Amino acid sequence: MRTMGKIPSLGYAILGLIQQKPCSGYDVRKIFSGTAMKSYSDSPGAIYPALRRLEKQGMIRGRIQQGAGLRRRQVFSVTAKGSAELRRWISQPLTRGDVDGGLKEVMLRFAFSEPVSGADASIQLLSALRAQLEEYVPGLRLQLEAGKAVMPRSGRLALESGIRSFECLQEWTKYALAIYAGKE
Repeated sequence: MRTMGKIPSLGYAILGLIQQKPCSGYDVRKIFSGTAMKSYSDSPGAIYPALRRLEKQGMIRGRIQQGAGLRRRQVFSVTAKGSAELRRWISQPLTRGDVDGGLKEVMLRFAFSEPVSGADASIQLLSALRAQLEEYVPGLRLQLEAGKAVMPRSGRLALESGIRSFECLQEWTKYALAIYAGKE
């Protein structure tokens, strides 16, 4: 069975959470509203259609569970196809576009990498991120130097902020790789 369209970042976030522990839509909403995953919408209008799409694609399977009293809820589990898709998504090559487009999805892939694919997948993703940043940051520095004379002060400071953020992330990748190597 072919996947019906690309899975958006929200879909992977849901898939990764359900991989860790079967969840209802309400459980996913609580996670999105009460954790560092707040950048994902906890709106029923976003969560429930995403769950239906994942189920239609064969990535998850829902089953009705009896709750307290007459209450029933649908709890979703990841299928073998969903697990394979998560592993594929986590292990896909990291590109310059992943860095240019913001790192939210890269960090989501990293967050799920070890429980889904093991420590080697985490190390591979960290190493790829570090390599991308080592290429990216010098280009930003060149951009800053070339444009300094004509940039408004606020533009220069905004670019410097971005450069510092990426440099901080570079240092973090070194630290994280040291953790995996048992050196920290």
